[in-house]
Amino acid sequence: MAVRSDFSLELQLEATQKEASVEEVRAAIESVLQHMRSGRNRNRRGGKPLVTLLEQARSAAAQSQEWQVVRLIQDSLDYAEGRILSPDFEERYRIFQNGKRKELYRDYVARSAWIANEYSADAIQEYLEKQPDATATDLISYFRSLSGDALFMDAPDNRPGRYRLLRGRAEMAVWLERVMLERIDVEHPREAAKRIVMSPEALNVLASDEDGLMLLKAKEIQRRSSGLAALRKAAEDPLASELDLQRALQGQHWIFGGKFVGEVAHRRFVPGDELDLPLIRGDGSLHIVELKRSMSLGTPMLKRYRNAWVPTSVVHDAVGQAVNYLVGLDENRGRIRKEFGIETRRASAIVLIGHPASHPDIPEEEINDALRTLNTHLNRVEVLTYKELIESAERSLGDPLTSATV
Repeated sequence: MAVRSDFSLELQLEATQKEASVEEVRAAIESVLQHMRSGRNRNRRGGKPLVTLLEQARSAAAQSQEWQVVRLIQDSLDYAEGRILSPDFEERYRIFQNGKRKELYRDYVARSAWIANEYSADAIQEYLEKQPDATATDLISYFRSLSGDALFMDAPDNRPGRYRLLRGRAEMAVWLERVMLERIDVEHPREAAKRIVMSPEALNVLASDEDGLMLLKAKEIQRRSSGLAALRKAAEDPLASELDLQRALQGQHWIFGGKFVGEVAHRRFVPGDELDLPLIRGDGSLHIVELKRSMSLGTPMLKRYRNAWVPTSVVHDAVGQAVNYLVGLDENRGRIRKEFGIETRRASAIVLIGHPASHPDIPEEEINDALRTLNTHLNRVEVLTYKELIESAERSLGDPLTSATV
């Protein structure tokens, strides 16, 4: 997705700059604004440099403990990268109309609410006409099932401008989702179930094809192999940034082993800390993956000390950062569990750092042994190279005809 750079973002950043009280933070925001204004013909510049400058400004605000500014800059970053939509962004900060609410958005929401209420009233009336003895509990149960089916509304080709709700679609989708989640490794089971349940042709194929599950298994193996190849390419790229590696890992929690059941969309549980890749273990506890560069650390991972290879400060600093994250999660355990339903008491971490290919003068076995020795003295943190992780994931794929779990 292209990085967005527009008038709304510029106005919000100008307001954020006024909120900052530390000169270093204001200067960092000014660098973002200067970059945006440096485009040709009055066009605003965006791209990866804009994201980098926003991240640097956020880091400066965090180091100065200006947490309100950190939140504002994070919203700017989310908007630039498309995670916050324009109407939400403009309404949240009242960017236009001298701080007044934008009446267009209010009227749109009001109209939508009116349509929903009118539909609800008609549906209730129709149900009571057919079931005059229905209790309030019966009515609530009926209406909730109807709400579920509304997610699978379609538009019949033979009736332009009309829409149709088919009863039972929601129940079928839930069943399909559970099958895919518990028996078949599909990256987004809910989305896949929705596509299938809204396509009669797809439903018929799955219902009649005895080899349907095998086809899904083969597709999953193909997806995993493709994702692993993309990660390997990024890990072996001397120019790859931490963000490039993060993107290559997103949606591929299987790479870290079968004890992980998914990723967490939220990455900020503690003020000032943003996790690179939060995962959920089978017992419901949090596991964080701290990503460092692979081929371009700038500092060797190991050094010679008393006839042995030992990790250097770049490794210990990464471990320390992961430990600090775990301390923050421990200290905020109650709030995180209440707000997000995630257990952080047993949280653990993996630090992914470096690649043997970037240290041609050190045998790969020596690198792995040095990190394994370090891991034996760590409690909740494990250190791995990208190559070791990738090779472990390759072994887990095994035979493409038998690897996917059903």
